[in-house]
Amino acid sequence: MDPCPFVRLTVGNLALRIPVASKSARSVVHPSSSPCFCKIKLKNFPLQTAVIPSQFPEGQLQTVAATFHLSKSDLDRLVAKSIFTNKLQLKISLYTGRLGTTCGVNSGRLLGKVSVPLDLAGTESRGVTFHNGWISIGKERVKSSSAVFHLNVKAEPDPRFVFQFDGEPECSPQVFQIRGNIRQPVFTCKFSLRTTGGGDRNRRSISLQEEPSSSRSWLSSFGSERDRPLKERKGWSITVHDLSGSPVAAASMVTPFVPSPGSDRVSRSNPGSWLILRPGAGTWKPWGRLESWRERGSSDGLGYRFELIPDTNGTMSAASIVLAESTLSSHKGGKFVIDLGACSNGRTTPANSASPGCSPRGSGDHGYGLWPNCMHRGFVMSASVEGEGKCSKPGVEVGVQHVSCTEDAAAFVALAAAVDLSMDACKLFSQRLRKELCQDQDMLG
Repeated sequence: MDPCPFVRLTVGNLALRIPVASKSARSVVHPSSSPCFCKIKLKNFPLQTAVIPSQFPEGQLQTVAATFHLSKSDLDRLVAKSIFTNKLQLKISLYTGRLGTTCGVNSGRLLGKVSVPLDLAGTESRGVTFHNGWISIGKERVKSSSAVFHLNVKAEPDPRFVFQFDGEPECSPQVFQIRGNIRQPVFTCKFSLRTTGGGDRNRRSISLQEEPSSSRSWLSSFGSERDRPLKERKGWSITVHDLSGSPVAAASMVTPFVPSPGSDRVSRSNPGSWLILRPGAGTWKPWGRLESWRERGSSDGLGYRFELIPDTNGTMSAASIVLAESTLSSHKGGKFVIDLGACSNGRTTPANSASPGCSPRGSGDHGYGLWPNCMHRGFVMSASVEGEGKCSKPGVEVGVQHVSCTEDAAAFVALAAAVDLSMDACKLFSQRLRKELCQDQDMLG
């Protein structure tokens, strides 16, 4: 498999020093003690925001405030524009005050703006640092009297494998690898329903060379202790096969999706869950766990949490590592992202992008060394998800450093399918599901 060229543009190591008048009427620059944030804009990309730390992160690991992922088409477009129009710039607006809004009005007072020129030509094959150090801001660009802002802006090659479902996961589609204009089939998916009754007519289950009985009983044990209501969504699974027909990954719904008492939605306190499985020693081994629920409030989105399960000989471990936790818009959809270089002390927008990055959360280690058999940091994977009622053919991107065999890529494809299916599993129980997802007429809502 050949990867596609991508570039990762990062903005990090932020710090701000603001002049303070002294008794001698001279302006002395001090670290900012008041809350500050910035808005970071790259042409034609969504605006990102980040909190500016109160202390300069000198001697610490690189802290990432914003990240832009540029595909080959993005690069070609931006490079062409910088040749024929004004030179491409990264623009940053700095504000004093707290990040957020009050009564619908953006808080914060504009302190000043800075711009960093970018020349992205050739960055898909070599790393470039565009700025690393202090820069003056404000109207008076006099170093002795103006506020100064520290930042690091760099671009690094970030090649990825790109996959595209040829249909909705519940329709058992093919999965193609995309490279430029070339589409090559690499996997097939088989969606199935596993039920506990209804006879052989509905007895369809995930299999690994006619799934071993020990694996089947192990899978069915999850969620079996729950008193299940009559209305539930359960037993969904999807198996990923290579072109020879061998199963190479799977996603199995192990905790049913049920509405909370007196409600028609799956709550955060009682989420449904999937296991992402990989084959090993004639059975399925757990690789990751995805929990999903329906958020309340104005967001009304799909909430999710994905955790990595260390290899513990087929048993669940308390040492599971949370790699992603965020919300996707139920109406617009968005992207599920695992990025081990995301910021731990700031936020990024838009809200439908994933936030996690650091794992364990708040450790500030940016996931370094937590991914099995890989000491790389940075982008791991992303999967596109459409909103409710829209035809969804997920696109999946996986960082090359996280793929050493077919099973690696297939596990991410299975995870992408589980995220997409969770949009349906968390649909309000007052709404109907499509027939491919229904075990019987009671499932139609």
